[in-house]
Amino acid sequence: MASKIVVLSLLYFLLISYQAIGSRPVDPTAGFTSLPLDQSNFDVQWPYNMHENQRYSFENGIRRMWVYSNDKPHFPTSHTRPRTEIRIHGYDYSSGVWQFEGHGYVPTGTSGVCIMQVFGATGHATTLMLRVYNGDLYYFSDEVIAKNIYDRWFRLNVIHDVDAGKLHVYIDGAMVYEADGRGGDFHYFKCGVYEQDNGSHYMESRWKGIKVLKKM
Repeated sequence: MASKIVVLSLLYFLLISYQAIGSRPVDPTAGFTSLPLDQSNFDVQWPYNMHENQRYSFENGIRRMWVYSNDKPHFPTSHTRPRTEIRIHGYDYSSGVWQFEGHGYVPTGTSGVCIMQVFGATGHATTLMLRVYNGDLYYFSDEVIAKNIYDRWFRLNVIHDVDAGKLHVYIDGAMVYEADGRGGDFHYFKCGVYEQDNGSHYMESRWKGIKVLKKM
């Protein structure tokens, strides 16, 4: 009986150890090359009737973007909802394996808003939207992929394998979602705040350490 207890205890220990190892964060950027970025790569979009500094700031390495639900769109003839976003310029792509990395922060109260997207698709505007609703991060509005993201910095990595038609989303080094691609002839990355369904009156996100990487 004693030997059986010892064996069961050992098996339990091995199971817990295996689970702990399997749940350790990984480095999603392994095997990727970080591409050079400077200020010219950060194309800021904001409501057309405002000055940039009324909806965007860049201080101490942190890019802060905010918008109100009654703001104007990005340009006068647009019928889209209000946004303040960074469009990563200079790294549009149509094939290969690409990655966005950034450390994001969403303050309490921001809801009904897209904070990151992979632009470009067939039959849609975007291949991927990561939205915040009531403190949880969603794939579009369909499924929760990370809970309780308010008021903390989180590391976001989005990998887009165009040829395989797959996307993988990592939060703090753990893969939290896999999605199919949506086709399209060109893509680029965006982050910030872009009002979606049931948007809060005030929406804000902050970003630092933004990188674009490619598998060579």
